[in-house]
Amino acid sequence: MSENVVHLHKPTDPPTADTAPTVLTVVPDAPPARPVPLWVRSGRAVKLAATHETTRATVRAAARHGLYTFNGGRIVARRTWDGRTGSRYERMIRAAEAAGNLEAAEEWEERLQRFRAARHHRRMDLLHSPVDAAKGVAVGAGMSVGALVALGVVMAISTGHVGDVITPLSATVDFIALLIRIVQVVWGPALSIGPFLALLALWSVGRKQHAAPNWALPANVRSTEGEPITPSIVVKALRDLGVPALARAIKEMGDAGASMLGPITIAGCGVEVDVTLPSGVATNEVQAKRRKLAENLTRHEHEVFITIPQAARTVRLWVADSGALDEPIGPSPLVTDDTMTADYTKGKAPWGQDLRGDAAALSLYQRHLLITGLSNQGKTVALRSLALWLSLDKSVQFLMGDLKGAGDWAMFDGLATTLIQGPTDEHVIQVTEMVEGAVDEMNRRLQAPPGTVFPPLIVLVDEAQVAFMCPAKGTGKDKRPYGGAKADSRYFMAVRKIHNQGRAVNVLMWQGTQDPTNENLPKLVREGAHTRASLALGTESQARMALGDKAVDGGAAPNLLRPGLDRGTLVVASDGISIPAGQSSITVRTHYIDDDAAEAITDRAKALRDGVTTLHAIDRGPEHDPLADIAAVVGDAPRVRTKDVLARLSARNSEAYGDWSFLDLKRVLDDADAGPYKSDGVMCVARDRVARALANRDSNGSASAE
Repeated sequence: MSENVVHLHKPTDPPTADTAPTVLTVVPDAPPARPVPLWVRSGRAVKLAATHETTRATVRAAARHGLYTFNGGRIVARRTWDGRTGSRYERMIRAAEAAGNLEAAEEWEERLQRFRAARHHRRMDLLHSPVDAAKGVAVGAGMSVGALVALGVVMAISTGHVGDVITPLSATVDFIALLIRIVQVVWGPALSIGPFLALLALWSVGRKQHAAPNWALPANVRSTEGEPITPSIVVKALRDLGVPALARAIKEMGDAGASMLGPITIAGCGVEVDVTLPSGVATNEVQAKRRKLAENLTRHEHEVFITIPQAARTVRLWVADSGALDEPIGPSPLVTDDTMTADYTKGKAPWGQDLRGDAAALSLYQRHLLITGLSNQGKTVALRSLALWLSLDKSVQFLMGDLKGAGDWAMFDGLATTLIQGPTDEHVIQVTEMVEGAVDEMNRRLQAPPGTVFPPLIVLVDEAQVAFMCPAKGTGKDKRPYGGAKADSRYFMAVRKIHNQGRAVNVLMWQGTQDPTNENLPKLVREGAHTRASLALGTESQARMALGDKAVDGGAAPNLLRPGLDRGTLVVASDGISIPAGQSSITVRTHYIDDDAAEAITDRAKALRDGVTTLHAIDRGPEHDPLADIAAVVGDAPRVRTKDVLARLSARNSEAYGDWSFLDLKRVLDDADAGPYKSDGVMCVARDRVARALANRDSNGSASAE
């Protein structure tokens, strides 16, 4: 008989995988989601339906066409009132007085007097018209009956029937009765349809005038059309500008601010108006609100320009027609006129158009030039178009450095005396030596006899910021840096020397640079240019670097141009271009001349010359060979002290070895396995070692050549 043993103590050893009990975990079902209340679902559905684009379009269409009809009625009523009264004349008189044009006000007052006299004459005639009309009707009726009876008598005599005497009269009576019956039939439907036709006519008037709010208009009309600029719109835009003193002054003016405005005149693709600000309002307060002012005038920011004329407390507003500045201007006269030539002394380069639509031409005579802006905004094309025009004067010489090297100036090969193209440090060195050569030419001209006439020499460097930022330094005796903005910078000092004295002998410096900073466009260099122009820039501080404080304080704002969209639009500060009186700058939309057209122009320029051989590098003189020169100064002596070798090298070529030290000599000899050694306590150079190093180098060079 077996017995089961029951253990009273719980085992302490954990169960193994085989003996572990199976544990079943029961996961309860997730509670059912709470149903969304009916009112929430209904609200969502209503919101979706109300905000759907179809609903919005329907509401806009209903509002638009309803307002077309209502405002069309207002327009017709206003036109009728203006036609029957003298309100039109009175309105024009008030506008002329507000603009200060007293002659126009007097002329409109005379027209109003003539209108009132004619209206009085018509009203006096109405007193006698009923009697005259009754007499006229009686006489007309009698004459008509008499004529019909006479016609009937003629018919009776002709036919022999006495009854034909009343035939014409009877026919006329029947015709009148027919007309009455037609009117009776048509009158009922006409009364029903007439109001609908009248509403349709009013809707048509409102639709043609776009007499609805901007939000209700179609998308194409809403985005491309702006309100015409009128005195009331300008005053309202100024009142809502957010300048408290200006708003209070306008409210206190008896003419609601109209006296502030000068005449609104058409200026190119827009209008221009001078605004005399009231006391207590500064011009810079309005300048700082350019975007808000533009939006108040239903324009984009780039379509409104604010400048400061000579008159005190006055701002000049130029407001473009909506979308006009996005339209391209015509081609350059350089492209369309194959017979055009240039005159450096008296002529002006056709550069583009100003905002008024007038031709903008720039005089280049004895003026240093600087054009800057952000990358890819048309700087090279704007600079190149000036050089293309000037190339048509065969007396002009060019020294050109393109530190981009993309071929933008390749068409000047065979036209420029020197053309260096490339972005490397070696190209910067070549360009620097080219500018230094121009300095030498300038000094030669300055020392010529008085009265000597020199041909113009244009030293042009595109992407000049590459030169200012170049880290390369000279070798040999002169180890000055090529770049930088200090007195030891070779490029900087060469440009400064030309700026200081070049214009007196027709040696001019033209530079194009991008994204100006104090490092890549030093202050002394940018202020040395007589003509300063800027494309779109990022900040106001850059605008001041490009154009100067005076131009920016006077309203110049290249930082407000739109990068990419305003490509080729320049803000120019120069006495070589016609600028409206009192302004310090002008905005120019330049002509675009592509590479093919530029090549055609340079071909014409080359035909004017006898032929120019263009240099693509600066000749630096004969190259020196340090190892060969060391062998030459050692001569036949078996060994020479290093001190004597350095002295002999300096005497042989002071420019190359004048500042050599023992370390320089040791470096050259060690590289050739002919290092100096000590003999009798003195460092010496062995002739045999140097000769063996030369022989090994020559043999290695011959082997590699094979």
